[in-house]
Amino acid sequence: MIKKAVLYILLVPFMVLLLILLLAVANSLLQGLGYMPVLGLNKISLDYYKEVFLNPDFSSSLLLSLYISVISTIFSVVIGVLICAALIKTKRAEKFYRNVLRIPILTPHIVVALFVVIIFSQSGILSRIWYHLNIINEINEFPNIIYNRKGIGIILGYIWKEAPFVAYFVLSFMESISVIYEEAAINLGASPIRSFFSVTLPLSMPAILNAAFIILIFSFGAYELPFLLGVTKPKALPVQAYVEYSHPDLRHRPYAMAENGVMILISLVMAALYFYLWHKKLDGIRKSYDK
Repeated sequence: MIKKAVLYILLVPFMVLLLILLLAVANSLLQGLGYMPVLGLNKISLDYYKEVFLNPDFSSSLLLSLYISVISTIFSVVIGVLICAALIKTKRAEKFYRNVLRIPILTPHIVVALFVVIIFSQSGILSRIWYHLNIINEINEFPNIIYNRKGIGIILGYIWKEAPFVAYFVLSFMESISVIYEEAAINLGASPIRSFFSVTLPLSMPAILNAAFIILIFSFGAYELPFLLGVTKPKALPVQAYVEYSHPDLRHRPYAMAENGVMILISLVMAALYFYLWHKKLDGIRKSYDK
């Protein structure tokens, strides 16, 4: 009885935070529907959502956010898995290298943006190296990697943070599989490369997909890097929503909340699709075992 009471007491802070989050989301959705009594807006309707969807800037922002999140997730997953494989194959998956992987994860996004500017801008370290190597004749001939419409600088920033996250997230799981199953496959005659792609990688997919889903949702709704490294137009959707939110006319607030509502809806759809595919895969595994 005492243990249950202690458990409930420990759950109180989490429940309070969860309640605050749900109230904030509900308030945001209501404002997106035009319900703001403090401004005299008492009618609930979908007019603000309709105007948002008819705005060409919104579609450009939405496509840019989806593009950045998908591309950065793909590259982060591939690089993170390669880091895991390298650490396991070289027998260097010990505590020191795990702590090294944590450094980018713990680095604030504003510092990451500063790194990207210092390294990849036309007056940055990389352009100066190219200049001294006579690859370019002038610094401004260096490719415009950041502040471009393709969001390359934003993607580079996310990869720098998210690839180590994938590696750290998957490393322990992949290491245990490698020790148990991959070595058995090698003893049966498979090459190390074949055993990795045939045994370790497929069995590690649950952890890899979990990490991919986390960073996909995060990069889609994140604000800092798109704001600091993005171009004026098109803006990423979180930045566009903030611009509407900070408009001097408070009657623009429902437009910002409608855009936030779209981001919430897309995130929920991604989550529902992920869990549907995951449960479908589990059902397939169970059926194969039943046979």
